[in-house]
Amino acid sequence: MSIYTPSSLFPGELLDTLIHKIEQCRVPGKRSVIGIVGAPGAGKSTLVEALLGRLKVKTAVLPMDGFHLANCQLERLGRAERKGAPDTFDAEGYVALLARLRPAYTRHCIYAPTFERRIEEPIAGAIAIEEDVELIITEGNYLLLDSHGWEGAAAQLDECWYLEIDDTQRREQLIARHQHFGRSREEAIAWAEHTDEPNARLIASCKARADYIVCTTPNK
Repeated sequence: MSIYTPSSLFPGELLDTLIHKIEQCRVPGKRSVIGIVGAPGAGKSTLVEALLGRLKVKTAVLPMDGFHLANCQLERLGRAERKGAPDTFDAEGYVALLARLRPAYTRHCIYAPTFERRIEEPIAGAIAIEEDVELIITEGNYLLLDSHGWEGAAAQLDECWYLEIDDTQRREQLIARHQHFGRSREEAIAWAEHTDEPNARLIASCKARADYIVCTTPNK
């Protein structure tokens, strides 16, 4: 199973460029919200982890995956086999929370959900976004999508970056992740090809709406 670390996937020069971009878009006394979007397995969470190691302002991370519908709801709606598709999330809830977080500083701590891959379920109130947080980084698949309730997401972001890596590498990372969380290699490949890849093509179709392309593929 391949392991990709922040240092191997995102070199220091690239991270320095991204930190500089964050600094440029920040306004003193104003909370900034940066979005990172990309296909499943692109390394969005890994990029956020690498950035957190270099940022010098108080930062909170808001993963879009926390707004997955619970498995019982996906079963009720007949969407369990398409988990990860745009209509398997509470998109409007995600957009509403972004809007709550936009003011310069909130008067109280705001709680947000996260997603626990070990049980494949969202967990409510697991992330505390404190009053004095200056920067929010939110990452997910559909931040630039203009359908299925996601239409308002991009308007809540100061900038949104599209993370692009080599497709072969991305698929291998995705398959490795599925295996890490309990699927056999055969099951991981089948889920990646039949469920994740249609979503990846949809996400790629929104790339032109991004403010910046974070490209880890040489000569692109």
